Amino acid sequence: MSRHETSPTTVQPASNHRPNACCFCWCCCCSCSWNENRERAWRASRETKLETIPNCEACAKPTPEEVQGWAQSFDKLMKSPAGRNVFREFLRTEYSEENMLFWLACEELKTECNKHTIDEKARMIYEDYISILSPKEVSLDSRVREVINRKMQEPSSHTFDDAQLQIYTLMHRDSYPRFLNSAIYKSLLQSVSHSSSES
Repeated sequence: MSRHETSPTTVQPASNHRPNACCFCWCCCCSCSWNENRERAWRASRETKLETIPNCEACAKPTPEEVQGWAQSFDKLMKSPAGRNVFREFLRTEYSEENMLFWLACEELKTECNKHTIDEKARMIYEDYISILSPKEVSLDSRVREVINRKMQEPSSHTFDDAQLQIYTLMHRDSYPRFLNSAIYKSLLQSVSHSSSES
């Protein structure tokens, strides 16, 4: 019998096993089709969960001066509800909307005084954005995670302060420069400038 007749690439009937036996580990270290399918399923689940979140904060239409001000500093952008909405729309195109959602959830937690509500909201934030099982998990270093895990034994309205600062810094350094060069920001700037010149 020749080598070609005993080739292991013979088509097997469909079974419950992974479609490609090239990889026996459960990590993402190879490009077998099982990992590609897993990645696709993860992205789909992530997008579905993010779609269920209300679209934006209630706010007035920004003025041309306000929109121009967003390019001057990230703080100005983040202090403006309209700015946060537009930036969040941009983050969604980069699959990193959870950064803004986490930051907003932390801001909301800081306004709480009731102990029971703080406990409840802190646990929800943890499950939604800190847990490694969540599709909306934010990127934090191990030191910050350890601090959070300790603080979660007795949550307060400032449990996530270190994590919030880290995500704020990440958005500022990483996403903000791309946002200023994005079509989303440029077209908004153009439309508000155009409408103000007409009036």
